[in-house]
Amino acid sequence: MLDNQVTINTPTKLIKVGPSSRPALVAGAIAGVVRESDSATVQAVGANAVNQAIKAMIVARRYLLEDDIEIFCVPFFVNFQAGKQEKIAIHLSIEVRHASQ
Repeated sequence: MLDNQVTINTPTKLIKVGPSSRPALVAGAIAGVVRESDSATVQAVGANAVNQAIKAMIVARRYLLEDDIEIFCVPFFVNFQAGKQEKIAIHLSIEVRHASQ
């Protein structure tokens, strides 16, 4: 087990990203959720899915900057069950950076 691996229940809306997800569409979903609740969580399993998720987060940041909303991302590992198998996903916790931060 990796030192920075945790098991959590995410309180924000979970946006799942796959290897064939389109970053612009995922970015729109991230931006919409952040505008609504000041946070979002993106889940990706596998290198290609993580790549798409990172690209989407970058595009979402650009979308949100147009509305003077600055975001930041904290990546972490999370365990989950897929049938009888335990798997590891990468979650990107996306939060609004307020002026005082």
